[in-house]
Amino acid sequence: MKILVGYFSETGNTKKIAAAIGEEAVAQGHEALVATVGEIKPDDLAGYDVVFLGSTCHSADIAAPARNLLDGIPSGSRCKLAGFVTHSTTMPEAGDWQKKTYEQWAGKCPRTFSAVCEEKGIELLGFFHCQGAPSPQIEAFIHSTILTDDAQWDSYVEDVRKHPTSQDLEAAKRFARDALAGS
Repeated sequence: MKILVGYFSETGNTKKIAAAIGEEAVAQGHEALVATVGEIKPDDLAGYDVVFLGSTCHSADIAAPARNLLDGIPSGSRCKLAGFVTHSTTMPEAGDWQKKTYEQWAGKCPRTFSAVCEEKGIELLGFFHCQGAPSPQIEAFIHSTILTDDAQWDSYVEDVRKHPTSQDLEAAKRFARDALAGS
């Protein structure tokens, strides 16, 4: 199969995940191109069997450059889509307040992929997300707005700066394997 891994990355976190997905596609015997969303036009996607589209998370949703590419995909496109994002909020699996925080600050991302695919009649093969180390500006925003308790902040920031970890990259590869097996 021909695989496209398109991504928008500001700090390099999403680029790392995109590279891991591309590596896994090649390891599975597929032809894969990894490219920034700026290098891709919506009509280009018709030439691929599976498109992995990744983005940083902005204002609880995918960033505008990735959203513009997603919105520009022609209805009824023959490609299948898998979405992925990196975010600097908490992981929802960790507990109740983490789930609530994730929903507030990254929760629109999977719903955007689902809604656009449903609207355009494109099969969605899944969604992947992981934390990514925040930029200094995002760290300041998170500390002043979301995690204002210093003890909670100290624990969070020490961990989030490590992401994406080797475990995150392996999880992205598993996601790619599963998405490709489902296509």
